[in-house]
Amino acid sequence: MATYTPKNTTAILQKLRFFMRSTEVVKSPLQAYIVPSGDAHQSEYLAPCDCRRQHVSGFTGSAGTAVVTEHYAALWTDGRYHMQAEQQLDENWTLMREGLSAIPTQAEWLANILPEGAKVGVDPFLLSVEAWTPLANQLSNSGQELVPVKQNLVDLVWVDRPLPPLSKVFIQDLKYAGKTWQEKIHDVRQKMEGKEAALLVVTALDEIAWLFNLRGSDIVYNPVFMAYALIGTDHVTLYVDSAKVTPEVHEHLTVDEHTRVTVHDYSEISDHISKLQSHVAGKVWIADQSSYGLAHLVPRKHRVTDPTPIPLMKALKNSVEIEGMRNCHIKDAVALCELFAWLEDEVPKGELTELKVADKAEQLRRQQKDFVSLSFATISSSGPNGAIIHYQPSEVTDRPVSVDELFLLDSGAQYRDGTTDVTRTMHFGEPPQIEKECHTRVLQGHIALDSLVLPAGTKGHVIDCNARKALWEVGLDYLHGTGHGVGSFLNVHEGPHYVSFRTRPTEVGLEQDMMVTIEPGYYEDGLFGCRVENVCVMVKVDTKHRFKGKDFLTFEALTLVPIQQKMIDTSLLTGNEVSWLNRYHAKCRNIIGPVLQQQDKTRAHAWLLKETQPIVK
Repeated sequence: MATYTPKNTTAILQKLRFFMRSTEVVKSPLQAYIVPSGDAHQSEYLAPCDCRRQHVSGFTGSAGTAVVTEHYAALWTDGRYHMQAEQQLDENWTLMREGLSAIPTQAEWLANILPEGAKVGVDPFLLSVEAWTPLANQLSNSGQELVPVKQNLVDLVWVDRPLPPLSKVFIQDLKYAGKTWQEKIHDVRQKMEGKEAALLVVTALDEIAWLFNLRGSDIVYNPVFMAYALIGTDHVTLYVDSAKVTPEVHEHLTVDEHTRVTVHDYSEISDHISKLQSHVAGKVWIADQSSYGLAHLVPRKHRVTDPTPIPLMKALKNSVEIEGMRNCHIKDAVALCELFAWLEDEVPKGELTELKVADKAEQLRRQQKDFVSLSFATISSSGPNGAIIHYQPSEVTDRPVSVDELFLLDSGAQYRDGTTDVTRTMHFGEPPQIEKECHTRVLQGHIALDSLVLPAGTKGHVIDCNARKALWEVGLDYLHGTGHGVGSFLNVHEGPHYVSFRTRPTEVGLEQDMMVTIEPGYYEDGLFGCRVENVCVMVKVDTKHRFKGKDFLTFEALTLVPIQQKMIDTSLLTGNEVSWLNRYHAKCRNIIGPVLQQQDKTRAHAWLLKETQPIVK
């Protein structure tokens, strides 16, 4: 099993606590300081200069919150990262395993250990309004106060903090985007009119990239760039470092004399927001998902706080984007068929490791047209490392991929025409029956959700249990969500729709043309993990009836990679499940097979034919 070496955080915490007490830095001493995971745009994945929680705690997962008091330090993270955090936190830290019973919230924990009147500080630009408000209220009920600290205290103790990224912005051509940015601005303004908003503030990086048909590389694996945007009824302003704006991008933003974009420096956004009331006749739409630091510059009575309309607009893919997603998944499947055929030949030789497999997967994807980068760090995990849900191999944790252990590969890529995310679990020897059963039950959950017919607008938390039923029947489960949206050459995780046991206030129902993953799994700590993941597009079903005129939807798989048959206990499958698997494998064979032949990938084609043979039961 992977063994991480914890970072020694003693000196960092000592310095942080010094600044918490220093009235030269804070208005009055702080009894606690919160370090969220996100950046000023509430991003999931971060530029190196924004990895503050990682710096102060040593924990490298993408989700988590650190809280430091004078005598204690605690970190909250969800079920994807419990095992990883256990190993990465040193003795200074207490791990709070979110999702388990009896784990206190941050406010509950602080109420128990801090005196009445205590001040809890946080950088207001790193906490959204929707996170700030309930936390402030809960602390207030305990006689404590949440206070904004403009100077980020972690930055003061981070002596070698990387510089902010300065990558060039580039254009996402119309042949990929399917809609001009001017058309998107027009649609946004119609939504603003419905809210009686004179101005929309856009802070999420993927929303800005999608809206202007621009991409960047400020954050690894995420083709976005650091920026803010203001959309007015008669003007549009983009706040971005001018060094990132090429002449081509400038022309792209100004070529239309009716809808031109004015570019201001990234650092000017707060000053401009604070002066809005003097020249904006109407409300300012700044969502509660934006930072408290930015939102509170607009008086509450003048704000529209609903989520911006852009996430839903972005999630509803147009026909060009859908075709691009189909194309990129074909390319991705070609690369993965090559990889798995290669693994079948090479693993028995005993020379492969997790890192070598991850490198090979990237190498094969790079050969495909319009490849840009990976879409996230490859989860190449052998044996017990597969139980670490978001495991990432390193020189320290790298272990052999062998014929004796299960191998889980969760990987994806960014192509100019779309984004991929696929997980397959394989064994290159003889899998134990327990591993076959667990994998088969995960597959049954995948099939159950994929086969579901549901009314348009159904929220993901309503259907999540379908993916867990086969596991629940034998007392098993998993601690992560079952599905997420996927961007079109954008972030691999996108909302506002999800499939999860958790409910979210901003969650929207599933609609036609949305992308969503199906990825149930099972993880036996210290032994193995298995997961089966496809990216799907929501499509309309021609049902016999239409209750109250409703449309009904189902899932259509875009991922076209065979599911290893030796990992399936066919005795557990129903006739309908066998039929589903045979149809899926026939689709893989019929679409990917000819492409492999065209590219003279003979070994990969033979592997595809073998793994897609119909199951007879």
